[in-house]
Amino acid sequence: MQNVKPQVRGKATSDIRSYGDRDNRREAILDVATETFLSEGYASTSMSTIAARLGGSKGTLYNYFKSKEELFEAYVRRHCAVQKYEIMAILTEDGAPREVITTWARRYLSVVTGDKSLNNWRVISAECQKSPEFGRIFYESGPLLGAKILADALKKWADAGYFRIGDPMVAAHQFMSLLSGRMIKARLLCYMPAPTEDELTVEADNAISTFFAAFGTEKLV
Repeated sequence: MQNVKPQVRGKATSDIRSYGDRDNRREAILDVATETFLSEGYASTSMSTIAARLGGSKGTLYNYFKSKEELFEAYVRRHCAVQKYEIMAILTEDGAPREVITTWARRYLSVVTGDKSLNNWRVISAECQKSPEFGRIFYESGPLLGAKILADALKKWADAGYFRIGDPMVAAHQFMSLLSGRMIKARLLCYMPAPTEDELTVEADNAISTFFAAFGTEKLV
């Protein structure tokens, strides 16, 4: 299965016209919008601010996105698409289940406890109370989709005799909670700094051992 990484560039230049075709210009707008949402928050960000940072007019911006809400939705969807590529694509690769799961679990925990993911989570979740639709889009495009991909992989391995699982979706949610439940709470509340690679490895491996003990068969050894 081929996975194509969504485009995410660094800081945009001061002239939107320098990005050539429409698709590249749209991505440039999303780059600047992402930087602005993360630094200013959704409520404090205006289309005028984004247009100024792009070096274009609001009219040009509205040619691509009809409203700030539509732009924010596109930002949310792209963030989720990038994380899907960075994390969940591992589960579609060939390999022994133990090796694939270990690689995936360590990557998953590293990404979701990183500053980039947490900053995006804070910005998006801050708007969900006022605009539940943003929360639905984020949950369905991010955490829920990730759980479904993991559930599909677990079902495949269960069918091959590596796990005893009644409901793969329930098992997927339980596994993801085992992995990130402790660290993500501490990170979101700024209680702990970014974990080291060794800390991530220990945390992930402990969760894997617990999950395998609960659901694994002798074939997994």
